[in-house]
Amino acid sequence: MWRQFTGFILILVLFFGAMPAQATDYPPPLSFSNAELKGRDFSGQTLRAAEFSNANMELANFSNADLRGAVFSASVMTGASLHGADLSNAMVDQVNLTKADLGDAVLTEALLLRAIFADVSITNADFTDAILDRAQIKELCAIASGVNSKTGIETRYSLGCR
Repeated sequence: MWRQFTGFILILVLFFGAMPAQATDYPPPLSFSNAELKGRDFSGQTLRAAEFSNANMELANFSNADLRGAVFSASVMTGASLHGADLSNAMVDQVNLTKADLGDAVLTEALLLRAIFADVSITNADFTDAILDRAQIKELCAIASGVNSKTGIETRYSLGCR
């Protein structure tokens, strides 16, 4: 009986010990938290799950960047370009987006509570299932227009404008 049990344990160790480690689709997230990134060019870069909390990204260029799952909490992004960027599942809460370009951006399921959208451009942006408060939705619906080139969703529809 003891030999059978020991043999069984040995087989389990050999089988599970020989299994390769699981590969991820992308490297661990980059951290730019608390960084001074004013005017930096991140256009077209893959920055999935990158952390930009409490960073100054005034006039930064994130055009066509892959920012899925990125964290921008409590950051300054005034005048930043996020044109065509994919911000699906991103945390963009408490971010100052005054005069930012969100044209043709994908913001599906993004968390946008307490973000400031003064003079922002959202033409062709997709906000499907994004988390916004009523005041933000009302503000964005007043300027919403167009259809997102990647998702085919109308900006007004994605915001639930009436």
